[in-house]
Amino acid sequence: MSSDPTKISVASLTPADREGILTKQGGSIKTWKKRWFVLKGKRLVYFKTRNDLEATGIVELEEGSFVKEEHDKDKKRRFMFSVGTSRRVFFIYADTEPEMRQWMESIQKNINGGGATPPRETNYQSAPPTNYNNPSSGSTTSNTGPTQGPGTIAAITGQKPALGFTPAVGSNASPRARLAAAKNCIPYLLEETSKVLEFWQIWTESVPLLTDLQPGMVVEFQVATSADMQKLTWRTAGPQNIFIQKMVDFFWNVGAPESEIDRLNDVGALINPIKIGSWIDMSAKGGMDGGWYFPVDILLKLAIEASDAGEPTRKVAEWADANGVETGFSVGRDMGAAPPRQTEIRLKLPGTDYATQLRIAMDAFFTFGFPAIPEDALAVLRRAGSSTTGSICMSVITSIDGFVRLGVMIPKPSTDIVKSLCDLSQASYDEIYKFQTALQSDGPAYAEYQYLMKSFGYGVYKEGFDTVFHYSVGEDRGE
Repeated sequence: MSSDPTKISVASLTPADREGILTKQGGSIKTWKKRWFVLKGKRLVYFKTRNDLEATGIVELEEGSFVKEEHDKDKKRRFMFSVGTSRRVFFIYADTEPEMRQWMESIQKNINGGGATPPRETNYQSAPPTNYNNPSSGSTTSNTGPTQGPGTIAAITGQKPALGFTPAVGSNASPRARLAAAKNCIPYLLEETSKVLEFWQIWTESVPLLTDLQPGMVVEFQVATSADMQKLTWRTAGPQNIFIQKMVDFFWNVGAPESEIDRLNDVGALINPIKIGSWIDMSAKGGMDGGWYFPVDILLKLAIEASDAGEPTRKVAEWADANGVETGFSVGRDMGAAPPRQTEIRLKLPGTDYATQLRIAMDAFFTFGFPAIPEDALAVLRRAGSSTTGSICMSVITSIDGFVRLGVMIPKPSTDIVKSLCDLSQASYDEIYKFQTALQSDGPAYAEYQYLMKSFGYGVYKEGFDTVFHYSVGEDRGE
């Protein structure tokens, strides 16, 4: 007999007092997900699919438990109710009012002592589950999306949402307006029929509105561009409770698999970040990727748990131990439709001086099997130490197939360093200056010299060494 109460199948609960599909809010990360619920005696058990051999969770209906109707302030979940126990209140909604009433009556009856007795717990052999989102299971709805090759987000839906960010000029322009103005500096984002532009528009629609922010709430915006402006990354983050559902809806819309949304929930429960965010990558060659990130200080060992375990994560852990690296300041993961999944960890390097930090970064390139930084680039990075302030940071991306990318991030580089890095990349500083002027920025928050491993560019991103400039665009604040 198993000591784990979730080692129980849907079939073992037959005949049930009631069963069917309901949508439940998560615990640590407040997403809404469809689950197959089974009510049996004093247990309300939920599964990912109706044929599962193991439960996702169990609500123990004890003395003092309650069930009551709830009213969603956004009116998006009209038939919502809650089930409360001594440990937690669960928020659930049905597709119709009759379903909600029937579930509430059945749960209340079992709380009062009616219904069947719980089944014995049994170990079962694994078998392929049937997804209740599959039309063959009888459901008429689906949350799955089309897929593309590794490293790309699924094909866009074809629907054109209203542009969420409107360009504006003047010193009082909002961060969203500045991002839109910078977007208009990118030629491949000016084509109205561009799928990449549509991807950007869909992402902007997933960002909480300023009117969603309560007093004291802050939403931050960042953008990064390669020196040749062929690749861009857009990032936004803020309070978990206002970000999570729109983020998950965005991931569904672009075809992210449910397993990765589950992973977001699992990592969120492990780290419990006060801020969460989403990011998108894009390129002139049609690259489109997206994912989530937690821009919070985090123990490195917890950040590594967000990654797929393997030789790269083992090497990162060993290198960190050898160099006294204990914490990161961001962890994120891609939500592409096809593996391998990629996880990024950003670290502040230890050391009392710039030269020591740069040596630790160079050691990471050697230890992780990346090519050594070329001498001309290394000379620029060393020269940056005379004018920069703050600690050198590092970005490392891993996957189950190996290391993906490694970058050295120089804080607040001077204009001279930015120009030199543009020269190294055979890029125009004038175009970078035009871009940062549209952002109303004095310069990058970081200049990153990075290496993308061969085969991880997928034909749409530049492989090998490259320079990326990261900009902090500003914050929206609730009033």
